[in-house]
Amino acid sequence: MDETVKPLRIPPKMSVYADKHGIFHLVQSMVSSLVIDRPDDPISYLIGFLQRSSVDIPRIVLLGPPAVGKHTVAKKLSTELGAVHVTMQSLLQDQSELAEQTHQYTLTQQEIPAEMLVQMVKQRLNKVDCFNGGWVLEGIPKTRLQALSLQEVGVIPEHVVMLNASDDVLRERRKGKLVDPLTGDVYHQTFIWKVDDDVAQRLEKQQDRSEKQHQAELQHFRCEVTGLMTAYQHVLKILNSDQPYDDVYQEAMAFIHTHRRSRTPRILLLGPPGSGKSHQAKLLSQKYKLVDICCGQLLRSIAADDSSLGEKIQPYLGNGQPVPNTLVLQVLEHRLSRVDCSCRGWVLHGFPRDLEQARMLQESQQPPNRVFILELTDEVCLERLSQRATDPVSGERFHTVTRPAPSAEVQGRLKTRPEDSVQSVAHALNQYRTHNDDLQPVYPDGHHIDADQDPQSVFEALESRLNTL
Repeated sequence: MDETVKPLRIPPKMSVYADKHGIFHLVQSMVSSLVIDRPDDPISYLIGFLQRSSVDIPRIVLLGPPAVGKHTVAKKLSTELGAVHVTMQSLLQDQSELAEQTHQYTLTQQEIPAEMLVQMVKQRLNKVDCFNGGWVLEGIPKTRLQALSLQEVGVIPEHVVMLNASDDVLRERRKGKLVDPLTGDVYHQTFIWKVDDDVAQRLEKQQDRSEKQHQAELQHFRCEVTGLMTAYQHVLKILNSDQPYDDVYQEAMAFIHTHRRSRTPRILLLGPPGSGKSHQAKLLSQKYKLVDICCGQLLRSIAADDSSLGEKIQPYLGNGQPVPNTLVLQVLEHRLSRVDCSCRGWVLHGFPRDLEQARMLQESQQPPNRVFILELTDEVCLERLSQRATDPVSGERFHTVTRPAPSAEVQGRLKTRPEDSVQSVAHALNQYRTHNDDLQPVYPDGHHIDADQDPQSVFEALESRLNTL
């Protein structure tokens, strides 16, 4: 191997461009389709792939136990999204030899073989209407084996909605169910009853399965639900169906309007002093291998070296004065453009502190693509900061209530930093509140997180939104 050949250095702007245009997701979709369909002419196939809007068409699976309301939600979703509503009944009505063979199993109440069901589903979803307009698959798959078999042939949903309710609620919903014979819409006097007089007059009592059949289906679902959830865990949303129908539908639609994408994380943590930004950044860095960047620490490390930039910064820090924004941004852009940040992603805290800094960061070459705002009252912030102290030997911080020193020896050498005094904390909180309102319009899509809970719960709230656009 030629030792003089240097490894390829990907420009830092590449990840920003890729995020903006969804390049990673596009390439992933193209490669997946090629591997699954294995066309004879890959170039023509990819041209066709790019010419149609298949990347963002609805591909939805709606699951849940019997009588949970799948049909009603699925039908409205398909209408609103312009997608094809695919049910087991519609598959069996298809005029094909495969559908006829499958129908024989339903007549004798036998379970349809997985390979036959998968072939029938794939055949339907490959038709032009589903191919171009998308689909909502209701109640299919029913088992983990079916789910994995569908994935193997390329039936991979973008969103899976799992409706759930207690057995008592499901039992109650079976009673009084009415059907519109013209449209197939399902109504219930308790749960779904927004209907005009003309429709109400033609409603008929649904010929439902017997109680024994219902219990058998319910038991089968309960046995398979864990396997189904693990098969779709990365695209799954579980919704409580024991609430007004409109609320269930709105929650489902809100989830479907999100898209999970492979993006290099550029995370910004905002919040008042004491809200736990440093701790959450550490947790994110440890789990996701992100570069943890505290603006204050970064400035101090630059000031300590012998660089020309460090010489410019050092006098400001030495005199306790704020470093000019142009210098701060210069330091940040240099750090965020390094290879580790470009490849692994980063989590930034301690900047921006005001509107001018926020605008400068947004207009830089490395704007954040995820913003989390930790919310906490001044009283709690003051309590957290005024009761913490630092070990000058290890550099670790301890708190008299939440994280006491591990020994009397450590307790004896703890020091309270000047910035953690009551007066300093009160001043810092006042500064934060003064500028906080100005920052809100800059980050309208920022996720607000309640920081007045244990750190692990805060982290879980952050984590649940990491991959959501």
